[in-house]
Amino acid sequence: MLSRVAERIYWQARYLERTENTARLLDVFSNLLMDLPRGTKLGWHTLVEITGTHKQFDATGRQPVERNVMKFLLNEDNGMSIINMLAAARENARTTREIMPTEAFEQINELYYYARDNLGKGISRGPRHELFEEIITSCQQLTGLMAGTMSHNDAYSFVRLGRNLERADMTTRIVDVGSGNLLAMNPSTGQTDDPFSNILWMNILRSISAYQMYRQHVKDRINAEDVVIFLIQDDEFPRAVGHCILQLSNVIDDLPNHGKALDQIGKAYRMIKRANIEKLLNDGLFQFIDDLQVEIAEIHQVISKTWFLPR
Repeated sequence: MLSRVAERIYWQARYLERTENTARLLDVFSNLLMDLPRGTKLGWHTLVEITGTHKQFDATGRQPVERNVMKFLLNEDNGMSIINMLAAARENARTTREIMPTEAFEQINELYYYARDNLGKGISRGPRHELFEEIITSCQQLTGLMAGTMSHNDAYSFVRLGRNLERADMTTRIVDVGSGNLLAMNPSTGQTDDPFSNILWMNILRSISAYQMYRQHVKDRINAEDVVIFLIQDDEFPRAVGHCILQLSNVIDDLPNHGKALDQIGKAYRMIKRANIEKLLNDGLFQFIDDLQVEIAEIHQVISKTWFLPR
C-alpha cells in the first residue's frame, strides 16, 4: 500500500472519531446545564480547552459564552470545527475510494451534507440534542460498517490506528479538564462548586458513553478517583486510554518496520499502568496528564515517520 494512501486512511479515521467526540462533548455539556442548580455558571471556555482549540478561539477576541463557543466548534471555517473535520474526512475518503467500501464513502458524504445544512441549528439549545444524536449515530454506524465490510488488512490497520489514537487523546483531555472541575471558579471564594462534583464526573462518563460500564465495574458511588482509574487504566472499556493503547500495540505488531512504534506504545502503556491515581489526584493530576499526552503525541510522530511520506 502506498504511504500517501495509508496516511489518508489514518487521518480519515481520526477526523471521524474527532467529529464524534466533539459532538458528544457539546451534547453532554449542554445537558449539564439542566442538571445543575439555576444560577450555577459553567465555564464555556472549558470546551475549547478540551478540544485543544483555546489559542485559536482566544485569538478571535470573542467572549467564551455559549453562543460564541458553539458557533466556533460547530460550523465556522476555522479548520477545527465539526464541519471542517467532516470536510477533511470526506476528502480523505474521496481520494481513497478504491480502498474502502463504497457504502462507507457514501455515508461520509451524506453525513457531511447533513452537517452542512443543519449545524447552524445547534447554536440554539432547542434542536441541539437531535442534531448531535444524528452525528454521533452516523459516526458509530460508519465504524461498524467499516469493521464489517472492509478487509482486515493493512489498510484497515491504519483505520484502527487513527481511531484508537484519537480516542486515547480525547479521553486524556476530558480527564484533564474534569480533574480541574468543569465549573467556573467562584470569585468570592476562589473555589469551584464542589457539592456538584459528582454531577460533573457523571457527565464526564456520559460524554464518552462510559457511565453504564463504569457502574458495572465500580460498585461504589461516583467519585473522582474511581472515574479517573477507569478512564485511564482500564484495559477492557473501548474508550479508556489503557484499552486504546493496547489496541495500537495489537495493530502495529502486524505491520512491517514496527519496532520504534511498538517501543513508544510500550512506554506509554507502562506509564499508564504504573500511575498511582490516588496520589496523583492529591498532588495534582495535571502534570501526569500533560506527560501522557506528550507520549501519545509521540506515538503519532513515530507512526508518521515510519509509514507516511516525509513533509
